[in-house]
Amino acid sequence: MEQKNETLLEIHDLSVSFRMYDGTLEQKDLQVISNLHLTVRPGEIVAVAGSSGSGKSLLASAILGILPGNATVRGHLHYKGKELTPQMQETLRGSEIALVPQSVAFLDPLMKVGKQADGHKKPYPTEKRRGLFKRFALPEKTENLYPFQLSGGMARRVLVSTALITDAQLIIADEPTPGMSLGQAMEALQMFREMANEGKAVILITHDIDLAFEFADRVAVFYAGTTVETAPVKDFKIGPDALRHPYSKALWRALPQNGFQSIDGFQPYAGNLPKGCLFAPRCPFATEQCRTQVPPAREIRDGEVRCFHAT
Repeated sequence: MEQKNETLLEIHDLSVSFRMYDGTLEQKDLQVISNLHLTVRPGEIVAVAGSSGSGKSLLASAILGILPGNATVRGHLHYKGKELTPQMQETLRGSEIALVPQSVAFLDPLMKVGKQADGHKKPYPTEKRRGLFKRFALPEKTENLYPFQLSGGMARRVLVSTALITDAQLIIADEPTPGMSLGQAMEALQMFREMANEGKAVILITHDIDLAFEFADRVAVFYAGTTVETAPVKDFKIGPDALRHPYSKALWRALPQNGFQSIDGFQPYAGNLPKGCLFAPRCPFATEQCRTQVPPAREIRDGEVRCFHAT
C-alpha cells in the first residue's frame, strides 16, 4: 500500500492528569499520560499495543475531547495541520473522527440498533448498513432488536458497523474485536484495512497483537502512559533484533508462539512513577542515567524510540 507523506493526526508531548482526592481528602494531580508522541497518516493503520493501564483508551478520549471534567490535558494535538481545540473536537466527533468504543454500553438501550447505526444524518444509509450487517453475519432481524437482545459479539459487530457507515477520515477503534469469533474479527480488521486503502486512517487499540500484525502498517507500544517505541509492523514480524526498546522486545518474547517469556516486576502505578525512564526498574540494561533522566524520543531505523541505549 502506498503511504502518503502528509500527517492527518499529530500528537506531541501529550500529558493527561486527573485532579483526585487522596486518603487525607487533599486534592492532588494524578498524571496518567506523559510526553506521549504519535503521528497518523492517511492510508495507514497504526496499532496501539501495551498492557492494561498503559493509557491506550485514555488516548482515544483525549483525541475526541471526551475526558471527564477533572482531567487536564497538556501538549500539542493537531488534525490536518490545525490545532485540535475543544470546539474543533466537538465539530469533528462522530463526523470526521469516529470512535468504535470499548464498551457495548455506548449503545442506547431504548433504541433499536438499526436506527442507531443509521445515525441522524439524512438520507439514512440504511442499505449500506444492511450490507455491513450482512458482511458481519448479523441476521436480518438484528436491525429491529434492542441492545439487550444482542449477544456481546453481536453488539461489537453493530458498534463497528456504526463507525464504518460514517464518512470519517479517522477511525479510532478501541478493542473492537473481543467477543467476536476469529473469522468475524478478521472481517472487521479487513474492513478497516479497506478504509485505510481508500486514504482514510485508523488507530487500532488492541491487546490482540498477533491480529494487529496482519493488518497494521505501524505499531505504537505504550508503557505506563507514554509511547516507548513506534515501528513498522515488519520489525515486529522479524523479532527482537529489529526492534529498538527493551519493553518492545519483552512484549514480543511474551507472545505464546515466542515462548511466553515473562519479565520480573510490573508496570508502575500512575501515582508512583519512577523518576527517570519508566521502564528502568524492570530493564536489565538500565544505567544510572536511565534511573535519573527521562529519555527523549529519537528517530532510529525508520522508527521512534524513547531509550538512551537503543541503536
